[in-house]
Amino acid sequence: MDIYNKFANIYDELMMDFNYEDWFNYIEDIFKKYNKTPRKIIEMACGTGNLSYYLAKKGYNLTCFDLSENMLSQAYGKLRKFKNVKLIKQNMIDFNLKESFDSIISICDSINYITRKEDLLQTFKNVWNHLEDDGIFIFDINSFYKLKYIIGNNTFVEDREDVFYTWQNYYDENKNICEFYLTFFFSEDGEIYERFDEEHKERAYELDEIVELLKKAGFRDVDYFQAFQFERPVEKTERINFVAIK
Repeated sequence: MDIYNKFANIYDELMMDFNYEDWFNYIEDIFKKYNKTPRKIIEMACGTGNLSYYLAKKGYNLTCFDLSENMLSQAYGKLRKFKNVKLIKQNMIDFNLKESFDSIISICDSINYITRKEDLLQTFKNVWNHLEDDGIFIFDINSFYKLKYIIGNNTFVEDREDVFYTWQNYYDENKNICEFYLTFFFSEDGEIYERFDEEHKERAYELDEIVELLKKAGFRDVDYFQAFQFERPVEKTERINFVAIK
């Protein structure tokens, strides 16, 4: 089953509680903390372009890529007015843009979607290869704790104005993979509802696993924080932000 197919059409409605401007401001704070003034940026797994919009508005030369054509189509609607943005269909695991960048960014736990360690290592190597010397890689993950104990083996139901959905989850203890089974009922006119289903998988990575893979990929400095702040993660931290310097 292709993920983010019809889901792309309602993704922004489901993510309306996320403040992407705050996320952008946090990334700007990271740049300042590490004395970085990037000009050229990649956003990996850019989705519908919510963060991309603020990066483009700030004036960064931005290359955004995603594996889903439908997500890129949604992003195009937001970004087409910017002359400093490129949208490309690429895969995080094997992307090749044949140029180097000052910074690479990935948000919204996109990294968790890479469920094989060898593929994650290859992704980190691709990032390293696309960065200028001293370039900065910023990304976040759903923590091991969140995927295993908050999401895993739990069911969530939400009823919004135009969307009703159930989100059933199963956590595989042997593989440390959380499988999401989502069923949506979506209405464009408020009367007739269309059903569609999606299956997603995220791998729960221990913090040390991520650090080890980043080091193996060649990054010289690796740091990590509770997301949206600069405090170290604690046992029940649900989202962890990483910063890696080439």
